[in-house]
Amino acid sequence: MNAHLPGVAPSVTAQLVAALTPRLRKRLDAGVAKVAARPVAREGDMVRIALDDDTDLELHAPDGVVTSAEGIRCGCLLAPDCLHRAAVASAAPVADPTAPPATAPPATDLQEPAPPTEPSAPPASATPAQRTASAALHDAAAAVLEAGTDGAGAVLQAELLRAAHTARLAGLPRAAGRAVAVVTALRAARGGDPDYRLTDLTAALRDVLVLAHRLPDATGPELAELRGSVRQPYSPDGSLRLYGVFAEPVLTTTGYAGAVTWTADAAGRLYTVSDVAPGGAERATGAADRAVRLGDTALTHRELSRAGLAVSGATVSPAGRLGAGAGVRAVRASGVDWDAGPLDRLWAVPVPEQISRALRDDRAGGEAREDRDLLFLDVTLVGTVREAAGECLVADCGGLRLRLAAAHDHPALPHRENLRLLASVPGARLRVVARLTPGPLPRATLLAVSHPNDPGERVDLGLDRLRRADLHTVPLQQARPSHEPSHEPSPQPPPPHDTPPHEPPPAIDDAPVHLLRRRVMQAVSGGRRVLAFPGDRGAEVARLRRYGLGTAGELLAELHTTAADRARDPFGRLLPADTGRFVRAWLGAAVYTESLDRALCAAAWGADPTADFTTDPTAVPTGAPPQTPPGRTTPHPGPP
Repeated sequence: MNAHLPGVAPSVTAQLVAALTPRLRKRLDAGVAKVAARPVAREGDMVRIALDDDTDLELHAPDGVVTSAEGIRCGCLLAPDCLHRAAVASAAPVADPTAPPATAPPATDLQEPAPPTEPSAPPASATPAQRTASAALHDAAAAVLEAGTDGAGAVLQAELLRAAHTARLAGLPRAAGRAVAVVTALRAARGGDPDYRLTDLTAALRDVLVLAHRLPDATGPELAELRGSVRQPYSPDGSLRLYGVFAEPVLTTTGYAGAVTWTADAAGRLYTVSDVAPGGAERATGAADRAVRLGDTALTHRELSRAGLAVSGATVSPAGRLGAGAGVRAVRASGVDWDAGPLDRLWAVPVPEQISRALRDDRAGGEAREDRDLLFLDVTLVGTVREAAGECLVADCGGLRLRLAAAHDHPALPHRENLRLLASVPGARLRVVARLTPGPLPRATLLAVSHPNDPGERVDLGLDRLRRADLHTVPLQQARPSHEPSHEPSPQPPPPHDTPPHEPPPAIDDAPVHLLRRRVMQAVSGGRRVLAFPGDRGAEVARLRRYGLGTAGELLAELHTTAADRARDPFGRLLPADTGRFVRAWLGAAVYTESLDRALCAAAWGADPTADFTTDPTAVPTGAPPQTPPGRTTPHPGPP
């Protein structure tokens, strides 16, 4: 995938690939690699690629998106039936069909509701078009799972994009969005993108298959949740007095970048002000110094994260985004420190309760609040630990050892550098804002911290850069938050070579869940054939059962059985594989693994592992009624 190319609508890619002859389809992947390696020249809305000295490929992308097949023109002799048009569409990022154009007013303006009218009642069950679209999504996603990332070339990707386009037209934007996410991850995997994560592709593929499985039989509110919505409605929220909390950069693999500023009202409810549009790392780093799009205020995102706002006529989406309609008025107001009211109530919520909220709301799909996985913690830095993705901080949070990793590894963003500097001040006591990373170990990505030398200041780790000169001596009493007095002696200063101490990984109960998780991910990466290789899998199944994971053992055995099950005709020739059975076995294992990971994550953080974390209708029901954690009757005052 070439990030310098404009986004191409899914329907355009599907149309161009479908028009190719079988001979050209076999050459499509090689054509994609060739086109992606050619230099790109941009002139206004026109993007040109020089295929050779005499042939140019042109993409007309008004507002940064190619929306029709006629927008891609080739100068070769075989045009318009040539391979080049389909190749460049397959090499370009997939455009989000629900995103507003880059030159339009703020996205919140486009999504402001019209005067309320009598809404039409949604259908009580899925329409025939939605059932057909769900079946197409299932078949296309199953073909991708069958082939794996190595075999899911441009042709299979185009089929999934066609199914996504059909689902969007049928009123299934949530399923369409997850299908586009699968294609984006596949292109990142095949193109060697350093931002590619196999876990993201596995999650997206699992979501597509679960949605396609549940949609045909869903009714009422469950169907509405599964369908999702194209644009979130904004409802009036009166006057708001907001206090800046922190700001973070946004840099996505789909070609969008910008900044988001988080604010909170007096009750601790969080709101966001965003500026995200097509762009790259330059836009992500520069958006912090642009004025926020809200009323007449001239505050930048960096300034708003430390100041405040008085808003009248506010409109808010269900996700917590502030609208920027014509009737919204906003003026600058004073901000407060993290350890002063009302922001201090964000850190007053017990950590187990924050974890339970994050794991529960994380299953609510695209319409959940954006703050669902934020954590507000008081920590003491202990050292570092080496992981496959690099070093991360080890911190103590009320007796709990947790790992704090960089939120983004892009070299243009200062996350990794700031993390390295914080590791040089062990013993510093900080207030931090982090984002939960579900897993068997307590782990989160670090977004913002209080300054080690001045607890009244804060550092947005994705936008601000710490200086080594500010961190060479950090007495423990000075690093401790001002609301928490201490009489402990200061720690010894770090060694002269500034090498942070390495903390050994904490001991955990090694429940062999990885045996099933590894096979689930291997199927996504290598396809069905990887699990069909001959070998004795009984030892892995027996080990799972010894640890009391009998269901995991049965799922693993079924996964291997269905992968290797190939019947033969009377002449000894292999018959087509039963893809449906293999997909059902893989989906059951994937959903079980995710649910078990959430339970282990809750236990690692000290939350109730038996709590109901599967409120989202995409979760496969287990038949067990929801359980309420003991002793929890009313929500703690704080963020929702």
